[in-house]
Amino acid sequence: MQQGSFIWGHREKQHRALEKWIDRVWILVLLLAAVLLFSINLGSLPLRDWDEGTIAQISREIWNAPAGSLRWLYLTLGGEPYYNKPPLAHWLIAGTYAVVGVNEWTTRLPGAILTALSVPLLYCVGREIFRQRWAAVYSALIYLTMLPVVRYGRLAMSDGVVVCFLLVMMLCVLRSRRDLRYCLGVGISFGLICLTQGFFGVFLGAIAMIFLFWDTPRLLTSYYFWTGILIGIFPAVGWYVAQIRHYGYAVVEAGLQNQSRSQVDTFLINSYQVPWYYMIELLKWTWPWLLFLPQTGRYVWENRNLSWAKLIQVWCGFYLLSISLLDTKLPWYILPIYPALALAFGALLAETENLPLLSSYPRSWVVGLSVLAVLASASSMYFSWGIPPKTDLQLIFAAIAITMILAAILAERGDGQFLRILFWGSYIALFLLVKSNYWAWELSEAYPVKPVATMISRVNPAVKKIYTSFPYHRSSLDFYSDRTIIPAKADELQYYWQYSSKPYFLLNGTALKNLQLKSMKIIDQAEGWKLVTKETPRL
Repeated sequence: MQQGSFIWGHREKQHRALEKWIDRVWILVLLLAAVLLFSINLGSLPLRDWDEGTIAQISREIWNAPAGSLRWLYLTLGGEPYYNKPPLAHWLIAGTYAVVGVNEWTTRLPGAILTALSVPLLYCVGREIFRQRWAAVYSALIYLTMLPVVRYGRLAMSDGVVVCFLLVMMLCVLRSRRDLRYCLGVGISFGLICLTQGFFGVFLGAIAMIFLFWDTPRLLTSYYFWTGILIGIFPAVGWYVAQIRHYGYAVVEAGLQNQSRSQVDTFLINSYQVPWYYMIELLKWTWPWLLFLPQTGRYVWENRNLSWAKLIQVWCGFYLLSISLLDTKLPWYILPIYPALALAFGALLAETENLPLLSSYPRSWVVGLSVLAVLASASSMYFSWGIPPKTDLQLIFAAIAITMILAAILAERGDGQFLRILFWGSYIALFLLVKSNYWAWELSEAYPVKPVATMISRVNPAVKKIYTSFPYHRSSLDFYSDRTIIPAKADELQYYWQYSSKPYFLLNGTALKNLQLKSMKIIDQAEGWKLVTKETPRL
């Protein structure tokens, strides 16, 4: 009897060792695949307006600050106080600047690496909530091949960083149910979220609280849990206290309300959108995985009393409702919901592994894959007809078309290999996208910023503020030119020209013709934009 128990215990130990080894292999494979996808060709494109230009300029001002300065604590943008977001993401980029230098690659690298880390982290979360390893594997692969995750994760934005910390927090929440030492990890990761995203992190912390209230309410009464929370959020609270002591309570009004809203308005995004705005975003960018949504919703509801289904319902439902009720809506605010969707899709697709070979799949999957194949084929042909043809886009859509055709054929035959085709094909299509110059397509919405900034830097005007006829503020132009370029209307430009002794204007041809400025001197020009000032009168 004792010998049998010994043999059983030995085999159990070998089995656990094998399971851990397999998990390590998957974590390594997912990490390498994610790092490749998120880091390749990272510095090929100029910084984007809005978050990228702003975060780069703040980080550079931290890096350029004199020794002993408190610029790292009291952030500035163009020399003016900046309280819109806490400093963690800016610290990471400024640290990269100090080691490698200032360029697009170093600006985007910290966020890209942390977002890449979120892929194996999601696998670890899946291993905590699912009995089947394939559910965790599929969840991580789906998350890795979601277009918004790859795009926003590669940009110099705080949202990818927040998602990484969110997954650390969720992993610690799940493990704290059986080991209270992970409560400290919950608090630290929540504090890092708040130190990156500010009060917006409260929405993400509430997901964990509601899930625990539903699934493991005893943990909410634990002394260790709340001690870990208090220790973790201490740095974030300390930063806000320091801002209020330094700037006064104007930080709350200006930093959390007026400044954020004015920046949204200057980026030509209406701060008010319809409540279903984020549902439209999901419908636009979550293909091909959105094909599985109806069956996934039903599967989650059927298992709604299991822990994994509770987590997905709270995560998706509460967060989507919270951001939908906000007045200010921006596309990247929805990024934290994609890990939860990936977990839901992964749970469903793992069940297909248990189906017998050549089983029938829902007809909607085959039809949806066929429709996507037709659309991708048409897009590939469309981009081949231009003069010159857009070869990169033609190749990307051709890869998508081949993937969807093969997946549709295999799904029609009832062959589960169609999932492998979807994963590989989606990864290759995204790889081709990030290798091209189209992965940040918003850059084509306005004039190229780098030639104009180079022109301004070459002239090196004596002033730090230049007025422009362009209708909205471009933070990337500020960063590259190391000036503050202020949009102004025609009557404002006339006023500044009349009452300033040496004004500098950045004008296009139309504005130059309409303003009819007197004593004007054109200093330089680039991309249809001219830098002008008053001509010095001769004595």
